[in-house]
Amino acid sequence: MTLNAPETETVSTDRIACDGGAGQLGHPRVWLRIPAEPGWVECPYCDKRYILAKDAEATH
Repeated sequence: MTLNAPETETVSTDRIACDGGAGQLGHPRVWLRIPAEPGWVECPYCDKRYILAKDAEATH
């Protein structure tokens, strides 16, 4: 059995919300903050990885 790699998205802000993106088939909305190091965060529900763009500004 092979597993597909989790989805990734490059974002322009270090604070993002993830709801699984599948409407009612998604998951509860969670707010995530991307730390400066390593520059990415994974959703604890769906494992989607959000990568902070190099030219993004921190919101904190």
